[in-house]
Amino acid sequence: MEVSEKLEKLKAKLLELESIAVAYSGGVDSNFLLKVAKDTLGDNVIAVTLHAMMHSQREIEEARQYAKEFGVNHIVVNVENFQVKEFIENNTQRCYYCKKTVFEKIKSVAKEHNIKYVVDGTNLDDLGDYRPGLKALEELNIISPLKECNLTKEDIRVLSKEMNLKTFNKPAFACLATRIPYGTKITKEVLRKIEKSEEYLIELGFEQFRVRIHEDIARIEVGKDEIHKFFSEDKLNKTNNKLKEIGFKYVTLDMAGYEMGSMNKTIQK
Repeated sequence: MEVSEKLEKLKAKLLELESIAVAYSGGVDSNFLLKVAKDTLGDNVIAVTLHAMMHSQREIEEARQYAKEFGVNHIVVNVENFQVKEFIENNTQRCYYCKKTVFEKIKSVAKEHNIKYVVDGTNLDDLGDYRPGLKALEELNIISPLKECNLTKEDIRVLSKEMNLKTFNKPAFACLATRIPYGTKITKEVLRKIEKSEEYLIELGFEQFRVRIHEDIARIEVGKDEIHKFFSEDKLNKTNNKLKEIGFKYVTLDMAGYEMGSMNKTIQK
């Protein structure tokens, strides 16, 4: 099926739903979905963003900006204490319990605004990684129209570029908890250390990156085409000093580069 056909199929799907709340992160997928939904359904679409401890402040602000540009009613739900026991304990089902809590809140917001359905930006490629959160979406009857219309990440980037969306080439991003090994307790303090470290990498000009933690070690992953940027004594020293200042005891650079879902390698599927 051609990309243009998939887009038309998506529009038809959205029209069938009549009114929707988009679970909105401001990333490539949800931003594309929100724009198509707004163009198709007008004021019968709202965007709902949950702001909890595992979310980057930068991502929240970008989501606010994009939704404002689209003229969409954007509701940000601030959750000061995300006290979900299974999330904090960080077992291999962490994402399931997190998604379940998050989408229950989004469904509640949708109901308050007389919105029929909640949709999310899961695409066809997301089925390839370990994603226990997808089970929670299924249980809560969350609709994933991008996946249903066979849209891949590349399709979404191509269409986003044609639509002049700023996110067409935005690097993949995931909640900050994905930087923490399963079994290591998730705390606000650790999440803020990760956020500050990744903000520093942005300042240095890196585009695709993660700062994974292993107790008091920060393991930096950057895109393979960006690793060479580190190879100056000045940049290595500054990065080492900065992350130690943030609170890490040791700072390492992963020679294999950035790899999506690298923390999932230990899981027996």
